[in-house]
Amino acid sequence: MASSSSSYFPPYQDASPILPDSPPSPWRSRANVLRRRPLQFRQIAFIVATLTISFSLLAFYHFRESPSDTLQIDIPSPLDSDPVSYRPSFDNTHGRIPHGHHAPAQSSTSLAAPDPAPSNPPSTSISLPTPDPVTFSLIMFSEGSAAEGAVLIKSIILYSSRSLEFHIICDQSAQDYLERRLNLLTHPKHNVLVRFYRIPHDNMVARIHREGAINTDHSAGVPGLMKLFIHEILPPTVKRAIFVDTDAFFISDPVELWDRFDATKPGTAIVMPYHPDQSEPDWHNANRICSCIMLLNLERLRALRLMDSSFYRSDSQAARVPALAPPAFEAMFGKPVEAGDGRMRYEGVKLGDQGYWWAIVDHRPDIFEHLSFDWEVSSCLMDMYMKGLGDDDADDAHERFVQVHTDNTPDAGRAILPKMVHFNCLDGVDRYFDWPGWSDPNDGLAHRWLPAVRYHVGYKWLWLNQPASNATLTVQTLYDVKFADEIFALEHTGTTADIAT
Repeated sequence: MASSSSSYFPPYQDASPILPDSPPSPWRSRANVLRRRPLQFRQIAFIVATLTISFSLLAFYHFRESPSDTLQIDIPSPLDSDPVSYRPSFDNTHGRIPHGHHAPAQSSTSLAAPDPAPSNPPSTSISLPTPDPVTFSLIMFSEGSAAEGAVLIKSIILYSSRSLEFHIICDQSAQDYLERRLNLLTHPKHNVLVRFYRIPHDNMVARIHREGAINTDHSAGVPGLMKLFIHEILPPTVKRAIFVDTDAFFISDPVELWDRFDATKPGTAIVMPYHPDQSEPDWHNANRICSCIMLLNLERLRALRLMDSSFYRSDSQAARVPALAPPAFEAMFGKPVEAGDGRMRYEGVKLGDQGYWWAIVDHRPDIFEHLSFDWEVSSCLMDMYMKGLGDDDADDAHERFVQVHTDNTPDAGRAILPKMVHFNCLDGVDRYFDWPGWSDPNDGLAHRWLPAVRYHVGYKWLWLNQPASNATLTVQTLYDVKFADEIFALEHTGTTADIAT
Protein backbone atom coordinates (compact mmCIF):
# COMPACT_ATOMS: atom_id res chain seq x y z
CA MET A 1 0.00 0.00 0.00
CA ALA A 2 1.44 3.28 -1.06
CA SER A 3 1.93 5.70 1.73
CA SER A 4 0.62 9.22 1.34
CA SER A 5 2.86 12.23 1.96
CA SER A 6 2.67 15.99 1.80
CA SER A 7 5.41 18.36 0.68
CA TYR A 8 6.19 22.04 0.09
CA PHE A 9 6.91 21.26 -3.55
CA PRO A 10 3.89 21.35 -5.91
CA PRO A 11 2.73 18.01 -7.35
CA TYR A 12 3.92 18.78 -10.89
CA GLN A 13 7.55 19.38 -9.94
CA ASP A 14 10.27 16.91 -10.91
CA ALA A 15 11.17 14.12 -8.50
CA SER A 16 12.92 15.05 -5.31
CA PRO A 17 14.22 13.11 -2.31
CA ILE A 18 11.17 13.91 -0.27
CA LEU A 19 8.73 12.95 -3.08
CA PRO A 20 9.73 9.41 -4.06
CA ASP A 21 6.63 8.81 -6.19
CA SER A 22 6.03 12.20 -7.78
CA PRO A 23 3.35 12.47 -10.44
CA PRO A 24 4.42 12.94 -14.05
CA SER A 25 5.30 16.51 -15.05
CA PRO A 26 2.79 18.13 -17.43
CA TRP A 27 5.71 19.74 -19.36
CA ARG A 28 7.35 16.38 -19.97
CA SER A 29 4.03 14.90 -21.11
CA ARG A 30 3.58 17.77 -23.56
CA ALA A 31 7.07 17.17 -24.98
CA ASN A 32 6.29 13.48 -25.57
CA VAL A 33 3.16 14.42 -27.50
CA LEU A 34 5.10 16.83 -29.71
CA ARG A 35 7.78 14.27 -30.46
CA ARG A 36 5.13 11.92 -31.86
CA ARG A 37 3.42 14.61 -34.00
CA PRO A 38 4.54 14.78 -37.68
CA LEU A 39 6.23 17.98 -38.91
CA GLN A 40 3.88 20.63 -40.22
CA PHE A 41 4.55 22.85 -43.27
CA ARG A 42 5.33 25.97 -41.21
CA GLN A 43 7.91 24.09 -39.18
CA ILE A 44 9.65 22.86 -42.30
CA ALA A 45 9.66 26.38 -43.77
CA PHE A 46 11.18 27.82 -40.59
CA ILE A 47 14.02 25.27 -40.62
CA VAL A 48 14.80 25.96 -44.32
CA ALA A 49 14.85 29.75 -43.75
CA THR A 50 17.15 29.43 -40.77
CA LEU A 51 19.65 27.32 -42.72
CA THR A 52 19.56 29.74 -45.67
CA ILE A 53 20.31 32.81 -43.50
CA SER A 54 23.12 31.00 -41.67
CA PHE A 55 24.93 30.02 -44.92
CA SER A 56 24.51 33.57 -46.29
CA LEU A 57 26.14 35.12 -43.23
CA LEU A 58 29.04 32.68 -43.39
CA ALA A 59 29.64 33.53 -47.04
CA PHE A 60 29.47 37.30 -46.38
CA TYR A 61 32.12 37.23 -43.64
CA HIS A 62 34.36 34.96 -45.71
CA PHE A 63 34.49 37.37 -48.70
CA ARG A 64 34.78 40.45 -46.44
CA GLU A 65 38.05 39.20 -44.96
CA SER A 66 39.54 38.27 -48.35
CA PRO A 67 41.65 40.77 -50.39
CA SER A 68 39.63 42.52 -53.03
CA ASP A 69 40.60 44.05 -56.33
CA THR A 70 37.32 45.86 -56.70
CA LEU A 71 37.74 49.47 -57.82
CA GLN A 72 36.68 52.05 -55.22
CA ILE A 73 35.91 55.74 -55.64
CA ASP A 74 37.32 57.89 -52.81
CA ILE A 75 34.83 60.65 -52.12
CA PRO A 76 36.25 63.03 -49.50
CA SER A 77 34.01 64.21 -46.71
CA PRO A 78 33.36 67.97 -46.73
CA LEU A 79 34.31 68.18 -43.05
CA ASP A 80 37.61 66.39 -43.73
CA SER A 81 38.67 69.01 -46.28
CA ASP A 82 37.44 72.07 -44.41
CA PRO A 83 39.72 74.30 -42.38
CA VAL A 84 39.95 73.39 -38.73
CA SER A 85 38.02 76.52 -37.78
CA TYR A 86 34.89 75.10 -39.32
CA ARG A 87 35.02 71.90 -37.33
CA PRO A 88 33.15 71.51 -34.06
CA SER A 89 35.43 72.41 -31.16
CA PHE A 90 35.17 71.66 -27.46
CA ASP A 91 33.33 74.92 -26.83
CA ASN A 92 31.13 74.55 -29.92
CA THR A 93 29.85 71.02 -29.86
CA HIS A 94 27.11 71.91 -32.30
CA GLY A 95 29.44 73.51 -34.83
CA ARG A 96 28.27 73.68 -38.42
CA ILE A 97 29.78 74.70 -41.75
CA PRO A 98 28.72 78.29 -42.47
CA HIS A 99 26.05 78.78 -45.11
CA GLY A 100 27.47 79.22 -48.57
CA HIS A 101 30.72 77.48 -47.71
CA HIS A 102 31.70 74.68 -50.05
CA ALA A 103 34.34 72.04 -49.83
CA PRO A 104 37.27 72.94 -52.13
CA ALA A 105 37.35 70.95 -55.36
CA GLN A 106 39.82 68.09 -55.58
CA SER A 107 42.52 68.28 -58.23
CA SER A 108 41.59 64.85 -59.56
CA THR A 109 39.37 61.91 -58.82
CA SER A 110 41.18 58.60 -58.99
CA LEU A 111 39.45 55.38 -59.88
CA ALA A 112 42.37 53.31 -58.65
CA ALA A 113 42.21 51.59 -55.35
CA PRO A 114 43.27 54.06 -52.64
CA ASP A 115 46.48 53.69 -50.71
CA PRO A 116 46.02 52.10 -47.33
CA ALA A 117 45.41 54.65 -44.59
CA PRO A 118 48.25 55.20 -42.13
CA SER A 119 47.92 53.21 -38.97
CA ASN A 120 48.17 56.37 -36.81
CA PRO A 121 46.64 59.30 -38.72
CA PRO A 122 47.75 62.71 -37.44
CA SER A 123 45.23 64.37 -35.17
CA THR A 124 44.48 68.05 -35.08
CA SER A 125 44.39 69.39 -31.53
CA ILE A 126 42.64 72.63 -30.70
CA SER A 127 44.21 74.48 -27.79
CA LEU A 128 41.76 76.47 -25.72
CA PRO A 129 42.91 79.66 -24.02
CA THR A 130 43.62 79.29 -20.34
CA PRO A 131 41.05 81.27 -18.36
CA ASP A 132 42.28 83.95 -16.00
CA PRO A 133 42.53 82.85 -12.38
CA VAL A 134 39.81 84.08 -10.07
CA THR A 135 41.56 86.88 -8.19
CA PHE A 136 40.79 88.11 -4.69
CA SER A 137 42.20 90.99 -2.67
CA LEU A 138 41.70 90.63 1.07
CA ILE A 139 42.70 92.71 4.09
CA MET A 140 43.58 91.11 7.45
CA PHE A 141 45.26 92.80 10.39
CA SER A 142 45.24 90.70 13.58
CA GLU A 143 44.90 87.01 14.23
CA GLY A 144 41.17 87.40 14.77
CA SER A 145 40.58 88.76 11.26
CA ALA A 146 42.85 86.04 9.87
CA ALA A 147 40.80 83.37 11.67
CA GLU A 148 37.70 84.66 9.88
CA GLY A 149 39.61 85.12 6.63
CA ALA A 150 40.88 81.55 6.76
CA VAL A 151 37.30 80.28 6.64
CA LEU A 152 36.61 82.57 3.68
CA ILE A 153 39.71 81.39 1.78
CA LYS A 154 38.91 77.76 2.60
CA SER A 155 35.39 78.12 1.18
CA ILE A 156 36.74 79.71 -2.01
CA ILE A 157 39.19 76.85 -2.55
CA LEU A 158 36.50 74.30 -1.69
CA TYR A 159 33.99 75.51 -4.28
CA SER A 160 36.16 76.99 -7.03
CA SER A 161 36.32 75.29 -10.43
CA ARG A 162 39.30 77.37 -11.58
CA SER A 163 42.76 78.49 -10.50
CA LEU A 164 42.89 81.12 -7.78
CA GLU A 165 44.94 84.11 -6.67
CA PHE A 166 44.81 85.71 -3.24
CA HIS A 167 46.47 89.09 -2.71
CA ILE A 168 46.36 89.61 1.03
CA ILE A 169 47.26 92.94 2.66
CA CYS A 170 48.14 91.94 6.21
CA ASP A 171 50.40 92.06 9.24
CA GLN A 172 52.71 89.41 10.70
CA SER A 173 50.14 87.84 13.05
CA ALA A 174 47.60 87.37 10.25
CA GLN A 175 50.20 85.87 7.91
CA ASP A 176 51.42 83.44 10.55
CA TYR A 177 47.88 82.22 11.22
CA LEU A 178 47.11 81.73 7.53
CA GLU A 179 50.38 80.00 6.74
CA ARG A 180 49.75 77.37 9.40
CA ARG A 181 46.59 76.44 7.49
CA LEU A 182 48.07 76.78 4.04
CA ASN A 183 50.87 74.36 4.96
CA LEU A 184 48.21 71.65 5.13
CA LEU A 185 47.26 72.20 1.48
CA THR A 186 49.79 70.06 -0.40
CA HIS A 187 47.68 68.91 -3.37
CA PRO A 188 45.12 71.58 -4.30
CA LYS A 189 42.57 70.79 -6.96
CA HIS A 190 43.59 73.88 -8.95
CA ASN A 191 46.66 76.11 -8.88
CA VAL A 192 46.60 78.57 -6.00
CA LEU A 193 48.77 81.67 -5.58
CA VAL A 194 48.84 83.41 -2.21
CA ARG A 195 50.77 86.67 -2.03
CA PHE A 196 51.13 88.56 1.23
CA TYR A 197 51.61 92.34 1.12
CA ARG A 198 53.23 93.51 4.32
CA ILE A 199 52.66 97.23 4.96
CA PRO A 200 53.67 98.76 8.29
CA HIS A 201 50.96 100.67 10.11
CA ASP A 202 52.93 103.93 9.90
CA ASN A 203 53.10 103.63 6.11
CA MET A 204 49.34 103.24 5.90
CA VAL A 205 48.82 106.31 8.09
CA ALA A 206 51.25 108.28 5.94
CA ARG A 207 49.31 107.39 2.79
CA ILE A 208 46.06 108.53 4.39
CA HIS A 209 47.69 111.83 5.34
CA ARG A 210 48.98 112.31 1.81
CA GLU A 211 45.43 112.02 0.53
CA GLY A 212 44.64 115.13 2.52
CA ALA A 213 41.42 114.80 4.53
CA ILE A 214 40.04 111.27 4.87
CA ASN A 215 39.71 109.78 8.34
CA THR A 216 37.71 107.13 10.14
CA ASP A 217 36.07 106.39 13.47
CA HIS A 218 35.02 102.89 12.38
CA SER A 219 36.14 99.81 14.31
CA ALA A 220 38.09 98.62 11.25
CA GLY A 221 40.43 101.57 11.77
CA VAL A 222 43.25 102.49 9.42
CA PRO A 223 43.47 99.02 7.79
CA GLY A 224 39.80 99.35 6.81
CA LEU A 225 40.58 102.46 4.80
CA MET A 226 43.09 100.47 2.74
CA LYS A 227 40.12 99.22 0.72
CA LEU A 228 40.28 102.63 -0.99
CA PHE A 229 43.91 101.99 -2.01
CA ILE A 230 43.87 98.38 -3.25
CA HIS A 231 44.49 99.59 -6.80
CA GLU A 232 47.64 101.36 -5.54
CA ILE A 233 48.97 98.47 -3.45
CA LEU A 234 48.58 95.66 -5.97
CA PRO A 235 50.89 95.80 -9.01
CA PRO A 236 49.57 96.89 -12.44
CA THR A 237 49.70 93.28 -13.60
CA VAL A 238 46.68 92.60 -11.36
CA LYS A 239 43.93 94.28 -13.38
CA ARG A 240 40.79 93.02 -11.63
CA ALA A 241 40.05 91.71 -8.16
CA ILE A 242 37.17 90.72 -5.92
CA PHE A 243 37.23 92.19 -2.44
CA VAL A 244 35.33 90.44 0.37
CA ASP A 245 35.20 91.21 4.09
CA THR A 246 36.66 88.46 6.24
CA ASP A 247 33.41 87.71 8.10
CA ALA A 248 31.86 85.97 5.09
CA PHE A 249 32.18 82.68 3.22
CA PHE A 250 31.07 81.26 -0.11
CA ILE A 251 28.49 78.54 -0.55
CA SER A 252 28.86 78.38 -4.36
CA ASP A 253 31.50 78.53 -7.07
CA PRO A 254 33.28 81.94 -7.03
CA VAL A 255 33.82 81.61 -10.77
CA GLU A 256 30.18 82.70 -11.17
CA LEU A 257 31.01 85.95 -9.39
CA TRP A 258 34.23 86.44 -11.37
CA ASP A 259 32.33 86.06 -14.63
CA ARG A 260 30.26 89.09 -13.62
CA PHE A 261 33.24 91.20 -14.74
CA ASP A 262 32.59 90.11 -18.33
CA ALA A 263 29.04 91.49 -18.16
CA THR A 264 30.02 94.98 -17.01
CA LYS A 265 29.93 98.02 -19.24
CA PRO A 266 33.27 99.29 -20.60
CA GLY A 267 33.40 102.29 -18.25
CA THR A 268 32.47 100.43 -15.06
CA ALA A 269 35.10 100.40 -12.32
CA ILE A 270 33.09 99.35 -9.24
CA VAL A 271 30.35 96.74 -8.78
CA MET A 272 28.61 96.59 -5.38
CA PRO A 273 25.21 95.69 -3.96
CA TYR A 274 22.88 98.71 -4.14
CA HIS A 275 19.94 99.26 -1.77
CA PRO A 276 18.00 102.35 -2.88
CA ASP A 277 15.25 101.47 -0.40
CA GLN A 278 17.56 102.16 2.56
CA SER A 279 17.86 105.60 4.12
CA GLU A 280 19.82 107.01 7.04
CA PRO A 281 20.46 110.79 6.84
CA ASP A 282 22.98 110.69 9.70
CA TRP A 283 25.11 108.41 7.54
CA HIS A 284 24.51 110.40 4.34
CA ASN A 285 22.60 107.25 3.29
CA ALA A 286 25.83 105.26 3.09
CA ASN A 287 23.80 102.16 3.97
CA ARG A 288 22.54 102.13 0.38
CA ILE A 289 25.63 100.17 -0.63
CA CYS A 290 27.76 97.53 1.03
CA SER A 291 31.51 97.66 0.50
CA CYS A 292 31.66 94.22 2.13
CA ILE A 293 31.88 92.73 -1.36
CA MET A 294 33.13 94.59 -4.41
CA LEU A 295 34.21 93.80 -7.93
CA LEU A 296 37.03 96.25 -8.59
CA ASN A 297 38.36 97.00 -12.04
CA LEU A 298 41.78 98.02 -10.75
CA GLU A 299 43.03 99.02 -14.17
CA ARG A 300 40.14 101.44 -14.58
CA LEU A 301 40.59 102.87 -11.07
CA ARG A 302 44.27 103.53 -11.80
CA ALA A 303 43.41 105.29 -15.04
CA LEU A 304 40.88 107.46 -13.20
CA ARG A 305 43.39 108.16 -10.40
CA LEU A 306 40.82 107.36 -7.77
CA MET A 307 42.61 108.80 -4.71
CA ASP A 308 44.55 112.04 -4.42
CA SER A 309 48.04 112.53 -2.96
CA SER A 310 50.33 115.39 -2.02
CA PHE A 311 52.81 113.78 -4.39
CA TYR A 312 50.43 114.40 -7.29
CA ARG A 313 49.52 117.89 -6.13
CA SER A 314 53.20 118.84 -5.91
CA ASP A 315 53.87 117.85 -9.51
CA SER A 316 52.78 120.56 -11.95
CA GLN A 317 52.06 118.12 -14.74
CA ALA A 318 50.22 115.56 -12.60
CA ALA A 319 48.17 118.28 -10.95
CA ARG A 320 46.56 119.06 -14.30
CA VAL A 321 44.66 115.77 -14.06
CA PRO A 322 42.74 115.90 -10.76
CA ALA A 323 41.96 112.77 -8.82
CA LEU A 324 38.40 111.45 -8.94
CA ALA A 325 37.66 111.24 -5.20
CA PRO A 326 38.09 114.81 -3.83
CA PRO A 327 35.19 116.36 -5.82
CA ALA A 328 33.00 113.42 -4.79
CA PHE A 329 33.91 113.79 -1.13
CA GLU A 330 33.29 117.53 -1.12
CA ALA A 331 29.95 117.10 -2.90
CA MET A 332 28.73 114.88 -0.06
CA PHE A 333 30.63 116.06 3.04
CA GLY A 334 31.52 119.62 2.17
CA LYS A 335 34.95 121.22 2.28
CA PRO A 336 37.44 119.66 4.70
CA VAL A 337 37.81 121.42 8.04
CA GLU A 338 40.73 121.87 10.42
CA ALA A 339 41.39 118.78 12.52
CA GLY A 340 44.42 120.00 14.48
CA ASP A 341 48.13 119.45 13.93
CA GLY A 342 47.75 121.08 10.55
CA ARG A 343 45.54 118.25 9.29
CA MET A 344 42.23 118.54 7.49
CA ARG A 345 39.27 116.19 7.68
CA TYR A 346 35.85 115.59 6.18
CA GLU A 347 33.08 115.78 8.73
CA GLY A 348 30.13 113.44 9.13
CA VAL A 349 31.69 110.42 7.41
CA LYS A 350 30.18 107.20 8.79
CA LEU A 351 30.69 103.48 8.23
CA GLY A 352 34.40 103.85 7.57
CA ASP A 353 35.50 103.19 3.98
CA GLN A 354 31.87 102.57 2.97
CA GLY A 355 31.04 106.22 3.57
CA TYR A 356 33.73 107.23 1.06
CA TRP A 357 32.75 104.56 -1.48
CA TRP A 358 29.18 105.81 -1.28
CA ALA A 359 30.31 109.39 -1.98
CA ILE A 360 32.28 108.13 -5.00
CA VAL A 361 29.52 106.08 -6.64
CA ASP A 362 26.83 108.64 -5.80
CA HIS A 363 28.90 111.34 -7.50
CA ARG A 364 29.99 109.14 -10.42
CA PRO A 365 27.19 106.67 -11.16
CA ASP A 366 28.69 106.16 -14.62
CA ILE A 367 31.47 104.00 -13.14
CA PHE A 368 29.19 101.97 -10.88
CA GLU A 369 26.96 98.90 -11.33
CA HIS A 370 24.75 96.92 -8.99
CA LEU A 371 25.77 93.47 -7.76
CA SER A 372 23.02 90.92 -7.17
CA PHE A 373 21.95 90.40 -3.58
CA ASP A 374 22.71 86.70 -4.13
CA TRP A 375 26.31 87.62 -3.28
CA GLU A 376 25.49 89.74 -0.23
CA VAL A 377 23.24 87.73 2.05
CA SER A 378 24.08 89.81 5.10
CA SER A 379 23.03 89.57 8.75
CA CYS A 380 23.43 93.33 9.27
CA LEU A 381 20.42 95.47 8.32
CA MET A 382 19.29 92.99 5.66
CA ASP A 383 18.65 90.10 8.11
CA MET A 384 19.85 87.71 5.40
CA TYR A 385 16.69 88.69 3.42
CA MET A 386 15.08 86.10 5.72
CA LYS A 387 16.89 83.36 3.82
CA GLY A 388 18.15 80.25 5.52
CA LEU A 389 18.49 76.50 5.48
CA GLY A 390 15.27 74.58 5.70
CA ASP A 391 12.81 72.69 3.52
CA ASP A 392 14.68 71.60 0.43
CA ASP A 393 11.53 71.55 -1.69
CA ALA A 394 10.68 75.24 -1.15
CA ASP A 395 9.73 76.66 -4.54
CA ASP A 396 10.35 80.06 -6.10
CA ALA A 397 6.98 81.47 -5.02
CA HIS A 398 7.62 80.53 -1.38
CA GLU A 399 11.10 82.05 -1.39
CA ARG A 400 9.81 85.32 -2.82
CA PHE A 401 6.98 85.38 -0.28
CA VAL A 402 9.17 85.02 2.83
CA GLN A 403 12.08 87.27 1.82
CA VAL A 404 12.41 90.86 3.04
CA HIS A 405 14.23 94.08 2.04
CA THR A 406 13.96 93.57 -1.72
CA ASP A 407 10.99 95.79 -2.61
CA ASN A 408 11.95 98.86 -4.63
CA THR A 409 15.43 97.46 -5.29
CA PRO A 410 17.12 96.18 -8.46
CA ASP A 411 16.35 92.63 -7.26
CA ALA A 412 12.64 93.21 -6.63
CA GLY A 413 10.32 90.47 -7.89
CA ARG A 414 12.87 87.65 -7.89
CA ALA A 415 13.87 85.13 -5.28
CA ILE A 416 17.27 85.74 -3.73
CA LEU A 417 19.47 82.67 -4.23
CA PRO A 418 22.26 82.78 -1.62
CA LYS A 419 25.74 82.25 -3.04
CA MET A 420 27.80 84.00 -0.36
CA VAL A 421 26.78 84.69 3.24
CA HIS A 422 28.04 87.55 5.40
CA PHE A 423 27.78 87.54 9.20
CA ASN A 424 28.46 91.16 10.10
CA CYS A 425 27.17 93.29 12.97
CA LEU A 426 27.50 90.40 15.44
CA ASP A 427 28.94 92.68 18.08
CA GLY A 428 31.00 91.76 21.09
CA VAL A 429 33.32 89.17 19.52
CA ASP A 430 36.41 89.25 17.30
CA ARG A 431 35.23 86.27 15.29
CA TYR A 432 31.67 85.94 14.07
CA PHE A 433 31.59 82.19 14.75
CA ASP A 434 32.22 82.90 18.47
CA TRP A 435 29.02 84.96 18.74
CA PRO A 436 27.01 83.83 21.81
CA GLY A 437 23.77 84.04 19.84
CA TRP A 438 24.65 80.86 17.95
CA SER A 439 23.83 78.88 21.10
CA ASP A 440 20.45 80.55 21.57
CA PRO A 441 17.77 78.11 20.35
CA ASN A 442 15.31 80.98 19.96
CA ASP A 443 17.56 83.15 17.80
CA GLY A 444 16.31 83.29 14.20
CA LEU A 445 19.77 83.75 12.64
CA ALA A 446 21.13 80.75 14.53
CA HIS A 447 18.10 78.66 13.61
CA ARG A 448 18.54 79.37 9.91
CA TRP A 449 22.34 79.43 9.48
CA LEU A 450 24.13 77.71 12.37
CA PRO A 451 24.56 74.39 10.48
CA ALA A 452 26.23 76.20 7.58
CA VAL A 453 28.56 78.07 9.93
CA ARG A 454 29.54 74.89 11.73
CA TYR A 455 30.21 73.07 8.48
CA HIS A 456 32.43 75.72 6.89
CA VAL A 457 34.31 76.59 10.06
CA GLY A 458 34.86 72.92 10.90
CA TYR A 459 35.73 71.73 7.39
CA LYS A 460 39.36 70.62 7.67
CA TRP A 461 42.02 72.16 5.48
CA LEU A 462 43.45 68.68 4.96
CA TRP A 463 40.24 67.65 3.22
CA LEU A 464 40.88 70.18 0.45
CA ASN A 465 43.69 68.00 -0.90
CA GLN A 466 43.27 66.03 -4.12
CA PRO A 467 46.07 63.40 -4.09
CA ALA A 468 45.86 62.82 -7.85
CA SER A 469 46.15 66.53 -8.66
CA ASN A 470 49.30 68.06 -10.17
CA ALA A 471 48.25 71.59 -9.22
CA THR A 472 50.46 73.62 -6.92
CA LEU A 473 50.19 76.12 -4.08
CA THR A 474 52.58 79.07 -4.32
CA VAL A 475 53.08 81.40 -1.36
CA GLN A 476 54.95 84.69 -1.70
CA THR A 477 55.63 87.61 0.63
CA LEU A 478 56.31 91.20 -0.41
CA TYR A 479 57.83 93.30 2.34
CA ASP A 480 58.86 96.56 0.71
CA VAL A 481 55.41 97.44 -0.60
CA LYS A 482 54.99 100.97 -1.91
CA PHE A 483 51.81 102.80 -2.80
CA ALA A 484 51.38 104.00 -6.37
CA ASP A 485 51.86 107.64 -5.37
CA GLU A 486 55.23 106.75 -3.83
CA ILE A 487 56.31 105.01 -7.01
CA PHE A 488 55.17 108.06 -8.99
CA ALA A 489 57.31 110.35 -6.80
CA LEU A 490 60.35 108.11 -7.11
CA GLU A 491 60.01 107.97 -10.88
CA HIS A 492 59.65 111.75 -11.23
CA THR A 493 61.97 113.09 -8.54
CA GLY A 494 64.06 110.12 -7.48
CA THR A 495 62.98 110.56 -3.86
CA THR A 496 59.95 111.08 -1.67
CA ALA A 497 61.78 112.95 1.06
CA ASP A 498 61.63 116.38 -0.61
CA ILE A 499 57.89 116.28 -1.17
CA ALA A 500 55.68 117.56 1.62
CA THR A 501 53.29 115.03 3.12
